[in-house]
Amino acid sequence: MALYYYSTRASGGAFYYQVWTTMASFLRLWSFTFFLMVWILTIISKSAASYSPVYKPSPWALAHATFYGDESASATMGGACGYGNLFNNGYGTDTTALSSTLFNNGYACGTCYQIKCVQSSWCFKGSPFITVTATNLCPPNWSEDSNNGGWCNPPRSHFDMSKPAFEKIAQWKAGIVPVMYRRVPCIRKGGLQFSFQGNGYWLLVYVMNVAGGGDISGMWVKGSRTGWISMSQNWGASYQAFATLGGQALSFKITSYTTKQTILARDVAPSNWNFGMTYQTNVNFL
Repeated sequence: MALYYYSTRASGGAFYYQVWTTMASFLRLWSFTFFLMVWILTIISKSAASYSPVYKPSPWALAHATFYGDESASATMGGACGYGNLFNNGYGTDTTALSSTLFNNGYACGTCYQIKCVQSSWCFKGSPFITVTATNLCPPNWSEDSNNGGWCNPPRSHFDMSKPAFEKIAQWKAGIVPVMYRRVPCIRKGGLQFSFQGNGYWLLVYVMNVAGGGDISGMWVKGSRTGWISMSQNWGASYQAFATLGGQALSFKITSYTTKQTILARDVAPSNWNFGMTYQTNVNFL
């Protein structure tokens, strides 16, 4: 009997020891799995944050708006940003020239604004707003007072809109109206567009259809037989590289002036690219 009791206790102890060690192993595995999941979720959340939209609308501010040209908006073609034919390049007539205070030496090219007429009998009822893209510079007129004709003189914030855009917020007979404005993210269809100019030793690229902040602070180009080459701003939204890049497929890196995001556009142009052509990629800012 004693032998049987001892054996039972011994076997029972072994059983409980096995149960305990099994539970301890399970707890260690669960703890490891838990911390692994937390680590993975942290990485995912950081990654998601880095790709989430980073530019949000700014607060509303007060300025004034005028218009230039006629209903055809032909006077807005070209301009200080270098976008050329605004119809062909997707900007249409919802555009504006900026006073030099806002133009920021061309770094504001491509930025987007919501504008609404306020505090004037010329405003349309309900103060509807329009979203416009900055495509031109409204230069200072030093021969006129800033409150009487020199509307774009520093330090005034001023919008010289296309006539079709102006007519969406106020009666054109007003000539000039007070407005509220704010920077907003640019919504674009498709990817960045790169228009090539230059010669065999100099590549000049106009960057268009920029989403997100809409602006650019820096660019780099890489040929299929070169490393990354830094490009400098030429004027407006154009960047240049003094390099021989003919016969090479070209890739670009672009940094947003406002958000500081950098995106990579691989193989934008094939090895047989030509000056005077525009190439579109499938990447854009958020």
